[in-house]
Amino acid sequence: MKVVKLEDILGTEHDVEADNGNWNSRRLIMKKDGMGYSVNDTIIRAGTETHIWYKNHLEAVYCIEGDGEVETLSDSKVYKITPGTLYALDEHDEHLLRGGSKDMRVICVFNPPLSGKEVHDENGVYPVDKD
Repeated sequence: MKVVKLEDILGTEHDVEADNGNWNSRRLIMKKDGMGYSVNDTIIRAGTETHIWYKNHLEAVYCIEGDGEVETLSDSKVYKITPGTLYALDEHDEHLLRGGSKDMRVICVFNPPLSGKEVHDENGVYPVDKD
């Protein structure tokens, strides 16, 4: 059994800040935990926009606080995200993630799991962890 408290992650190497300040991701379950997926508790800062394209991962995102929106670039559809909304990037969707009027807090599940130190490259992609 594994028990993880957010308070124990804060301020550690598993508390990852985006270089541009758009988001802060607290990595709760990672590849090394052997679950076959990873789980992040992430803050998307209000008024920000982040280009993301998970070519190597599938992601499900569940909003628990705040608001924002996702725009899929293939069809320019915009989806409002509020607490209780889940969106799944089940087709490696290239998208823009926008923080709304206040910080948005989301729970993110990745497959394959993240190692915990990933940051988006210039194309919004996380690399595949081959370890």
